[in-house]
Amino acid sequence: MTISTQLPIIDLSAAERGPEARALLRAQLHSAAHDVGFFQLVGHGVSEGEIQRLNRVMREFFALPEHERLAIDNVNSPHFRGYTRTGDERTGGRQDWRDQLDIGAERAARVPGADEPSYWWLEGPNQWPEALPELRSVALAWVDRLSGVAERLLRELLVSIGARADFYDPIFGERAHPHLKLVRYPGSAGSGADQGVGAHKDYGFLTLLLQDQVGGLQVEREDGVFHDVPPIPGAFVVNLGELLEVATNGYLVATNHRVVSPPHAVERFSVPFFYNPRLDARVEPLVFPYASGAPGVTDDPANPLFAEYGFNELKGKLRAHPLVAERHHAGLLSPA
Repeated sequence: MTISTQLPIIDLSAAERGPEARALLRAQLHSAAHDVGFFQLVGHGVSEGEIQRLNRVMREFFALPEHERLAIDNVNSPHFRGYTRTGDERTGGRQDWRDQLDIGAERAARVPGADEPSYWWLEGPNQWPEALPELRSVALAWVDRLSGVAERLLRELLVSIGARADFYDPIFGERAHPHLKLVRYPGSAGSGADQGVGAHKDYGFLTLLLQDQVGGLQVEREDGVFHDVPPIPGAFVVNLGELLEVATNGYLVATNHRVVSPPHAVERFSVPFFYNPRLDARVEPLVFPYASGAPGVTDDPANPLFAEYGFNELKGKLRAHPLVAERHHAGLLSPA
């Protein structure tokens, strides 16, 4: 079988162009989500001006002197918010060669009580650089904007496989747990390591990635090979997270992907946005007509999946940010 290395390109604006265009959109979504787990999204309504503003402010952040970025080091935050230095994050136990700023919904710190789940540590305030006050408004506006895009996309995706559009509405809403990263890949490590970020699957519902024109994102296709994802200006690269794979018993797929560091001193910038439900959400199996033909969920003993979303995110954060875990959560145990 010949495999196209180009991801499907899906135009979300077709949903507003009449029944024929919408039917075609849903057929394309069904195929992309069931067969690949990745696609490029255009027609999403986010303007070029909004994209340029975010890119400008992001580059201004990474251009700040190191001491100003380290003033908001995520090691200061028990909620895993703030700046991560190059090499301080791990994927698959190996060092990722990138630095980043982690941002979530702006909420008061929540310290879980003795009888409450430990994942409530993930709820809390962000850290913002004093020298760049514009970043706060731009980043939080992006979270709101992409939450709206992801909500529309998820509803169309559910309908595309015969489910109710509002099936998962109750686990999102005002207490949803979105996550935004501003990421810089500074080029290959001096050691020759090329792991910008190691192969992994995302653990939420949907990820919408804005990448620059440098490239480096790779997706594992059905041939077992990691293929490059060519950047398309203004498009979001969308992938499905493990919760959708679990909810559909494997009918929709979460796919391994990674980033190879750009060569030498070439910088790459990207902005992944993770559309996640409430931390205490229990993701019920989706009711849809293709359920009887679902192949089952990928079994990975090293990556157990929990019924409540918050435990999945906490597991990932503790693994990815060992310095934060050591300082704030040394005694924290995952549920059995």
